[in-house]
Amino acid sequence: MNYKVFYRKYRPDSFQSIVGQEYTKNMLQNAIKQQKISHAYIFTGPRGTGKTSTAKIFAKTINCEHPIDGESCGKCNSCLNFATSSDIIEIDAASNNGVDEIRELINNIKIAPTNSKYKIYIIDEVHMMTTSAFNALLLTLEEPPSHVVFIMATTNIESVPITILSRCQRFDFKKFSIDELQKQINYVCNKEQIEITEEASLELAYISEGGMRDALSLLDQLSSVSKKITLENILSNYGSISTVFIKNIFNSILENNIAELIKQFEKLINSSTDYKIFIKKLIQEIMNYAINIKTNIISGKLSYEQAKSLIFELNDCLNRTNINLNPYILIELICLNYVKKEQSNYLQTQKEEDNDITIVENEIKQKNNKVEDLKEPKESSEQLELTNFSESLKKLKEIRVNNCFVGAKKELLQELKIMWNDLSTSPIPDEILNLLIDSEIVAASSTNVIIVNSLESTVLLMNRQINEITDYLCEFFDQELSFIALTTEQWVQEKQNYIDNIKQGKKYELIEEVPILLDKVEEDISDSEKIAQEVFDHDKIEII
Repeated sequence: MNYKVFYRKYRPDSFQSIVGQEYTKNMLQNAIKQQKISHAYIFTGPRGTGKTSTAKIFAKTINCEHPIDGESCGKCNSCLNFATSSDIIEIDAASNNGVDEIRELINNIKIAPTNSKYKIYIIDEVHMMTTSAFNALLLTLEEPPSHVVFIMATTNIESVPITILSRCQRFDFKKFSIDELQKQINYVCNKEQIEITEEASLELAYISEGGMRDALSLLDQLSSVSKKITLENILSNYGSISTVFIKNIFNSILENNIAELIKQFEKLINSSTDYKIFIKKLIQEIMNYAINIKTNIISGKLSYEQAKSLIFELNDCLNRTNINLNPYILIELICLNYVKKEQSNYLQTQKEEDNDITIVENEIKQKNNKVEDLKEPKESSEQLELTNFSESLKKLKEIRVNNCFVGAKKELLQELKIMWNDLSTSPIPDEILNLLIDSEIVAASSTNVIIVNSLESTVLLMNRQINEITDYLCEFFDQELSFIALTTEQWVQEKQNYIDNIKQGKKYELIEEVPILLDKVEEDISDSEKIAQEVFDHDKIEII
């Protein structure tokens, strides 16, 4: 297979080709120029910001026989054979994180490099190493041989012991700016002869959220569909939303146009737009408006304090939205609360055409009064329900994960995994099957099973319906089992905790499962749902 995906094809191979990270580049190049090479470095930052690529470039440059101004020459024997050099050892700590692998590494450290100045160990995702592995590495980092350099990379610096950090030079990689991402996207498009509009490249940079790898991966996907990439391609494929649409929403609030605001939200609810992306973009638009007020560029139909309050309410919505309620309903209620009803264009128009205007006014008054109640997090029944659910789910996870580890066996796991492959042909309802189809079983005992999915939202939905899912799966597997869903990160942490506890001699024992109410009684709807039903037509509310 000769095809290379864009993020690999355009991975930088010299300091000059690295996008952004100017501080890190300058510091590393100065160290090479002054021949002040430390024995250990740690690169930390979000995914897709160039940590591993920079580690390889740094390794190549410090082994270069004739570096030029802190840059590898690209012509010497070391540079030409860098990719196959036995003196450059790359380790993925996610799959080689045990103490045995580190001990083997330590034993080989004593051997001098074959054809290079240094033997360089690049350890990716170093935070995944076990406590025992870190302890085994500690002494070597304290007094390493002069011919060895460690370059470690991690996306989770908090999980790396302070004893390791104190022995390394640390470099923090930042998320790429929108300008840096857009510039690189346009560069790649030019090289690959892909036509892309300015709006499309800007939107692509925005939804990449600071990750260059994500940006180029999305570009790669879009280019396989069409050689001309437009904003519409991105909006329809990735659940994003145009800046024009955001401006229309905000202008509806500023102009007190309820009819237009409700119309825009109806489009939004029926779209596949990720509500988190929508909130972030709307907050950015409001922030620009607030800055313009402060700098006296505009007088503002909303005051600065109102704009600030709206931003905080939208941000709070990200954390307290109940998954049983379409989040756009709450967002719409928040926005409606900032429309001045007495000046509303909607009401003025209806007054001329409809003698029943008082009915509309009363509905809006009732809605506004109830929104004020909804804005009080301490008294919100929705917030209380969410808190109770979170606490119940936390207890249930602890019990079922513990009980699964008590009697977990590989034979049972393999047996269930084989049956799991036939899940798509089972009579399980589509709404349940869609949650399970991209998940996998990672541990099983005769009583408990742990299911893992990479998406946090899917895991939350599965656990919310775990009793119903359990009924279907018990029938599918033809045995009585209890299930719990975890994210990939949660499973990695639980597995690591289990390994550490076993090494410390902890004995796992069965915990009796006390019945925990997770399912919501159908008739017991939350306050926010009641408000939504009173404000909007019932058939236009989608409870998900």
